[in-house]
Amino acid sequence: MRVADEQATALVAALTARGETVAAAESLTAGLVCATLAQVPGASAALRGGLVVYATELKASLAGVDTALLADHGAVHPEVARQLAAGARERCGATWGLGLTGVAGPAAQGGVAPGTVHVGLAGPGTRTVRTLALSGDRDMIRTESVRAAFALLGEHLA
Repeated sequence: MRVADEQATALVAALTARGETVAAAESLTAGLVCATLAQVPGASAALRGGLVVYATELKASLAGVDTALLADHGAVHPEVARQLAAGARERCGATWGLGLTGVAGPAAQGGVAPGTVHVGLAGPGTRTVRTLALSGDRDMIRTESVRAAFALLGEHLA
């Protein structure tokens, strides 16, 4: 079993035990967070849903990210991750929201280097972001982004 799968199993168990739920707004991971959680038997008790907001304009229209923020700073920014997390939480009616944005590569995007990832978390009394500088190919960067999102949520459930 892969690390992300083990983390997903632990998160589903913890969320279910607490009677809490999670949703995600995903850019660079394009649904990988939700797909990984959904592989866990019983995930329906904890996973509300998700938004794949790969295109910049969908970050605003579907997840509620401020258009001025996107215009001024681009899609790969810590505050975008925070707003994605809050949008996922609100729009999906979840206890917790995860928001992921970044550059999986191989080329830079808007002057942002490949491997730059921002993971946001929104929940009861919590609105935080973690910035990562990852290396590897696209698949590795996307997988490590999922692991980081699961770790961030797990820390707040412990």
